[in-house]
Amino acid sequence: MLFDSHSHFNNEDMTSLERQALFTAVDNAVKEGKLSYAMDIGFDLASSGMAAEHAAAWPWCYGAVGCHPHDAKDMDEMKLALIRGLAAKDKIVAIGEIGLDFHYDHSERDVQREWFRKQIRLANELKMPMVIHSREADQETMGILKEEGAFSEERKSMFPLRPDGKGGECPDARVLLHCFSGSAELGKQYVKLGATLSIAGPVTYKNNRKTVQVVEEIPIEFLLVETDSPYLTPVPFRGKRNTPLFVELTAAKVAEIKGITLEEAAEKTKENAMRFYGIRE
Repeated sequence: MLFDSHSHFNNEDMTSLERQALFTAVDNAVKEGKLSYAMDIGFDLASSGMAAEHAAAWPWCYGAVGCHPHDAKDMDEMKLALIRGLAAKDKIVAIGEIGLDFHYDHSERDVQREWFRKQIRLANELKMPMVIHSREADQETMGILKEEGAFSEERKSMFPLRPDGKGGECPDARVLLHCFSGSAELGKQYVKLGATLSIAGPVTYKNNRKTVQVVEEIPIEFLLVETDSPYLTPVPFRGKRNTPLFVELTAAKVAEIKGITLEEAAEKTKENAMRFYGIRE
């Protein structure tokens, strides 16, 4: 029913027992028909390796491999080569999460830029979708994506056309802006370039009019839902550890904004996620 397009079973703050309990809970939800798939998204070499292991172990789990801007300071060419190797493993379907984070600046900005560019090039070379993290770096993130060919005609030719929300089809660059927090206008620019936007728990927050407006104005054909668990827990569980089981709350808010049923929102965003990641049932 639901596809959590971005989560972190590989989060380093979980104990092995907590992680096993989470996998068991999600597996039960899948068996009960409440959830269909969840992505485990890498943020450094170790977590990318875990994502590959988790994808191999659980039928409903798929993975992405890459280095988050926070961890760019620890990257080198050997680690990039190892990430390239992980990208070839079964059920690894994207490069990510990669990007820029100018809020925390855990890595120097020039270092973030360097490894963002190199990982975009990797995704282009491997003809894989890419999952983008962008915080307080909207215009520079878009600029680098454009400069590195993430929206080039060559890249878009690698992937089938996608529904355009008007009964036709349009190009798909397979670039996902995860936990999109930009304006509706920025979202429209991204969609026009061939990107997809993912909506997370903050859409449920009382004063987050900005993301509500994104959902209002962007056709659902270009939207996914995610938890980014264990972070960004939606209302009414905000403040507690997030899990893929809460993706329904985000989907329900999207449905409310769009004026459709939860079932319709769940099915459409699942269809979009499967197309984006190239997953077939």
